[in-house]
Amino acid sequence: MSRALPIFALSLTAALWALAGLATADVFRRCLALWAVLAGVCLLTEFIARATPPDETSKWIGRTLPADRLRFSASRRIFAAALGVIFLIAFWSWGSQVRGLVGERGLMPVGEQLAAARAAGNSFWQHPSLCWLASGDTSLIAQCWLGALLAIALAAGICPGACALLCWALYLSLMSVAAEFGNFQWDALLLETALLAALWLPWKARPEWGRETPVQRIGRWLLWWLCFRLMIESGVVKLTWGDETWLGYSALDFHFETQPLPLWTAWYAHQSPRWMLRAGSWITYFIEIATPALLLAPPRWKSVRHGAALALIFLQAVIATTGNYTFFNLLAAALCVPFLDDTFPFSRRLRTPPTELPKPSLWILAPAAALALASAIWTFDGLSSAFGGVAAQNEKNERLRSEYALTGRVPPPPWHQSLRSFNGYGLFRTMTRSRPEIVVEGSADGINWREYEFPCKAGDPYRRPALAAPHQPRLDWQMWFAALYPNGYAHLLERVLQRVLEAEPCVLALLEKNPFPDAPPRYARLVFYDYHFTRFEDHSAAWWRRDLRGATQPVSLESFRKPNPAR
Repeated sequence: MSRALPIFALSLTAALWALAGLATADVFRRCLALWAVLAGVCLLTEFIARATPPDETSKWIGRTLPADRLRFSASRRIFAAALGVIFLIAFWSWGSQVRGLVGERGLMPVGEQLAAARAAGNSFWQHPSLCWLASGDTSLIAQCWLGALLAIALAAGICPGACALLCWALYLSLMSVAAEFGNFQWDALLLETALLAALWLPWKARPEWGRETPVQRIGRWLLWWLCFRLMIESGVVKLTWGDETWLGYSALDFHFETQPLPLWTAWYAHQSPRWMLRAGSWITYFIEIATPALLLAPPRWKSVRHGAALALIFLQAVIATTGNYTFFNLLAAALCVPFLDDTFPFSRRLRTPPTELPKPSLWILAPAAALALASAIWTFDGLSSAFGGVAAQNEKNERLRSEYALTGRVPPPPWHQSLRSFNGYGLFRTMTRSRPEIVVEGSADGINWREYEFPCKAGDPYRRPALAAPHQPRLDWQMWFAALYPNGYAHLLERVLQRVLEAEPCVLALLEKNPFPDAPPRYARLVFYDYHFTRFEDHSAAWWRRDLRGATQPVSLESFRKPNPAR
């Protein structure tokens, strides 16, 4: 019977969510109604189990829903290993392209960023990074190598708590100078996860996984809170941000074709019948918004919590089958692991016996309590913004504009934002309905043009969409954003053209193919296309079809040379 409880709970939650959707369109009210019913069921069960005599009813509850004290020794070991592997991927991925992105001859050199920060009156506290001491390529690569070594130690279980904290510090140091290339939600999520994991994981060289101190218990609760916020915020914004495709259950009609770096499997998913895509949208809402409530079920309902965690992991696996989302799917799935206690079937072989706990001292509990309070306060804004939706965002923007009109300056962000460890989340709050792409071309004579091919972004229509994850080709990602907002990314596009004309090796290493291997081109330009997946009925060997929208005027190196003021 206990094995059927997760299925029953998920089915009941789906039915309640559907009924709430018929009753009201307000997402917050739907969530409140669902949470109230689930909380009532749990409280009623607990009351019956404790208040009634040991008759058949209470025996059934005790046998099916035992109130044992739960332990998480196996999930701690698995989570530490998973976090170490994810950090290893992140440091390796960033290190393989750091010179071309922010190196001395990269697209956004760290030296230029720090010089601009100094001119604006900023310091280490606004950009916490070791690059203030040394900003050259050697410093950047050394930080990546040191982070990778610490990640290996974390995965191996050597001082996992200390390694998680050091990985957090090094990754924060790199992301603080990553410019546009580090403004991704999974980078912020990894930093927040590592900071909280440093509380939960043991700090000894030979960890006692079966011993969970009060401080470590606080760390586990904070990781639970993070996972709950990540999932529910990512789901709620899809319904409160006013996007017609999400509200009309038609988002998946566009998602597979317009996502940043689709896999070849996305081509087949895009051919799915419309009813299946509509059903997929509803299931996404249900798993991201309704299911997280089951993660917070009391200990007596531990099997229900297991089922909810598995449902969320299943969603991440499905998302990963059609798109390149770097290490995000692995990290989101890893955040579900702390919900699996030692009674979970796959955890039984890894669990360790409990050890005696010493009496906790106040000076150890105080920092943990302070971090818990800071996390609760500073992350509540993200949760309220998700439920407030586009109306709350517009109100906030209007307030900032009013303050700017009165004071003549932009209000500085809160100091804790520079830590990137107390965040709000909301992936894909709006769905792009078209796929503009920018193709970089070079020419030796200004007449015959050749294309520069990127590793993963859409280019040659006959090239199959490639697998990149868990590696993140960050320039490919930024070119996708630049195609949507060319004016906002004008500086980056100019730098790409300049480095192509200079044949800068570290930048060309970020590309798949250099069509000018012998000598750099004399001219370069940007060509704009609209891309669409081909269809089964086209009977075409191409994966994409593209329509020309226009092109920029050709530029040469003379265009980037500063005029001499002495002339």
